Amino acid sequence: MRWLARASIAGLSLGLLGLAGAQADTAYPNKPIHIVVGFAAGGGNDILARLVGQKLSEHLGQPVVIDNKPGASSIIAAEFVAHAAPDGYTLLMGPSGAMTVNPAVYAKLPYAPLRDFIPVSQIAEFPLMLVVSPKLPIASIGELVAYAKANPAKANYASSSTAFQLTTELFKQKTGAPLEMINYKSGNEMILSVVSGEALMTIVDTAPVGPQILSGNVRALAVTAGRRVADYPQVPTMAEAGVPGMTVSLWTGFFAPARTPSAIVVTLQDEVMRIVHLPDIAARMKNLAVEPTGTTSAAFAHIVSTDIARWTEVAKASHIKLDP
Repeated sequence: MRWLARASIAGLSLGLLGLAGAQADTAYPNKPIHIVVGFAAGGGNDILARLVGQKLSEHLGQPVVIDNKPGASSIIAAEFVAHAAPDGYTLLMGPSGAMTVNPAVYAKLPYAPLRDFIPVSQIAEFPLMLVVSPKLPIASIGELVAYAKANPAKANYASSSTAFQLTTELFKQKTGAPLEMINYKSGNEMILSVVSGEALMTIVDTAPVGPQILSGNVRALAVTAGRRVADYPQVPTMAEAGVPGMTVSLWTGFFAPARTPSAIVVTLQDEVMRIVHLPDIAARMKNLAVEPTGTTSAAFAHIVSTDIARWTEVAKASHIKLDP
């Protein structure tokens, strides 16, 4: 009888703890939420974090604070959030570079995306575009590949990040184009190198290259997205241009520390899915040349897993490894 009494008391205690946990989840949030961004204020990820954060604050009734921790390809920010309390009050604005490219190219990282985080929801995708100089006799992907093979001394490409580099290396693997990388500090420098003829081509996001396309300083040959970009309907996708398997989108989204309660993850997931499709937010994203997405946590986790596997394979085939 005493054993039964102790068991009953223990069961009651566990039940009360479970109820308390459920009530805590229901009460979320009851204090400010911090979104950690691995870039300086004013950049694309920072702007998106603030756009979504403001709407999140309005609907959840708590302040949303943006904490900028730039440096080391977002490794500093990711490590900070990986070790934060799993209570939904510290989130990472995680770009694809930090969450899928870094694991593919760094031998050691202080975090593992699939172990230390729960993907909450993808916020937006960044379409990429391959451009060349209009002064060259190149008007298609086929002509670009043929030109590169016929002129190996001029066959180079501009890159300013590992994400752009791996995307171009994938293009090389798919087409056999013998391209060598020239490293630049920024997307604008990449584009200007093509304008000046210093680089044969570059693959870059549409925001910085858009004005150069409209002014005729560069010629767009293809987009890497799965569908044509609305602002450039005349530019084919890579698949339409004859390069299957080149559907690539860079992206960004919210991540929570591992072991964050599922009820909190669902709350944040649903909020992001709602917010990114609000007319004013969608319009602001269009002005930034990004595509609002909004995904379930499960769908986002699948994207992360698939991209890590893809970029790891590309990096291995291209012998790309970086020191931590």
